[in-house]
Amino acid sequence: MPPIEGTTRCLVETALGDPDPDGPVRWQVISELRRRGDLESFIEARRLCAADSADQRTLGVDILGMLGRFVNRALPVLRHLAAGEEDAMVLYAVLIAFGHLADPRSLPSVIDLAAHADARVRYGAAYALQHVLGDPPDRAGLDVLRRLAADSDADVAGWASLGVALTTGGEL
Repeated sequence: MPPIEGTTRCLVETALGDPDPDGPVRWQVISELRRRGDLESFIEARRLCAADSADQRTLGVDILGMLGRFVNRALPVLRHLAAGEEDAMVLYAVLIAFGHLADPRSLPSVIDLAAHADARVRYGAAYALQHVLGDPPDRAGLDVLRRLAADSDADVAGWASLGVALTTGGEL
């Protein structure tokens, strides 16, 4: 795939044109915006997070999760979405972003979403928890991760079990 170029807004439009949320064009755009890591990319991602469309909000969240330089500005946006968003895929993206940013300040939001009815959201929580527990690991967060290791969804339980093993050295 050739390198992707253009203004931030043009790149975002290109990404939104990819019908697959895990599509190669979309993630090539996100990788380019991560490489740039500039304020313009952050502002565009934040704008997307307030859009009416769940696809746009998801893209905004995915970009924010890759802009670690802006973690202090991204966390309030992501925590706001975690508290009020209804779309399961946006919530999943928020949790993955929390995991990528690996900031323990997101732990309360991750714990809240770990009990969500949708398995995709719980899977995102299982992923995020091991990255946001802190050092030493937060006890309440570790208890939630252990609960997810017994989840009725095999993917959630598997990822959470891996997280418990990596966090505790194998102790359940």
